[in-house]
Amino acid sequence: MSRGLGKGLNALITSNLIEEGEQVKEVSVSEIRPNPYQPRKEFEPAAIEELAQSIKEHGIIQPLIVRKSIKGFELVAGERRLRAAKLCGLKQVPVVVKAYTDQQLMEIALIENLQRENLNPLEEAEAYEKLIAHHDYTQDQLAQRIGKSRPHVANMLRLLQLPETIRKMVSTAELSMGHARALLAVTKEQVQHQLAKDVVEKGLSARQLEELVKQLNVSRETKKKKTAKNEPVLVEIEQRLRSLFGTSVKIKKGTKRGKIEIDFYSQEDLQRIIDLLQSEK
Repeated sequence: MSRGLGKGLNALITSNLIEEGEQVKEVSVSEIRPNPYQPRKEFEPAAIEELAQSIKEHGIIQPLIVRKSIKGFELVAGERRLRAAKLCGLKQVPVVVKAYTDQQLMEIALIENLQRENLNPLEEAEAYEKLIAHHDYTQDQLAQRIGKSRPHVANMLRLLQLPETIRKMVSTAELSMGHARALLAVTKEQVQHQLAKDVVEKGLSARQLEELVKQLNVSRETKKKKTAKNEPVLVEIEQRLRSLFGTSVKIKKGTKRGKIEIDFYSQEDLQRIIDLLQSEK
């Protein structure tokens, strides 16, 4: 494993959840409630139907993982199997009962989906946000817990800064992660919406959108700053820095001295920029 899960989470990997010799019992499907922390919101019907057909022929090979709740059981891992079992009319399913905390329940649900690459970018970002909010993790702590880099976690969370309509386009795969990153460098929401519309209508790739955003930003800065006419090299440097940091960057140059302004929108966003600066050493 090139980058393992955070300390203590190796035991939460889905394939390791069931220990040798653990008791498997049959419980009624109606007794199992879904995992309330399930980050995945969309389940492809065709895939569930295919799994249901497999269950009809071979049964459920790997038991579901549940924990006891006030009424019946709460699902920990195996929602696709549970949905497929219901679809093919099973009354009972095999389970292993575990004693997990809410924190573990949230982390297992996220990790199970990350392992299988089941989450769209917005679902992943929202799951990170919930874990941070519920457990007061810093981005660095969360990254260690789930086996991701801090820049990856920070970049995913930045998707939540996009307007709601554009976030929906990302979640439905109308826009890719690359498109979303390019749109984050645009400061005006109206322009973001127009560019997103252009991507869908014209079939623009992420690279094409990046170039378009670059041109728009250069044009805006050229109109805004008289110095840009005389020193186009500064405009180019600003654009390169915007692409690097994914946020607005301004270079203000006087006759003898100047300054660079890099916008950030939260403490975590500032830390992301610091990480990028340090990585460029």
